Amino acid sequence: MEEVLKIIISNLVENKEAVEINKVDSEKETKFEVKVAKEEMGRVIGRQGKLAKSIRTVMKSVATKEHKRVSIEFIG
Repeated sequence: MEEVLKIIISNLVENKEAVEINKVDSEKETKFEVKVAKEEMGRVIGRQGKLAKSIRTVMKSVATKEHKRVSIEFIG
C-alpha cells in the first residue's frame, strides 16, 4: 500500500528525493504522513484540494482490498 502511494506522489513532483512517507499503524487504521518540498505542495494538493481528494480515494480503494482503513495527511 505504501509503494502505491509513493509511486503516485513521486510522479507528481519534480524533486523525488524530497518525498518522505511515514507510515503509522494502529489496530483499526493505517495513517500515512506525506512530506514533499514546500514549493511542490501545490502540485500534490491540487486546486481546491481536488488532487489530494483523488489520492485519498485511490488509497482507500487499495486499503479496502486489504480490509483496512487508511488516512493520508499532507505535511508542508
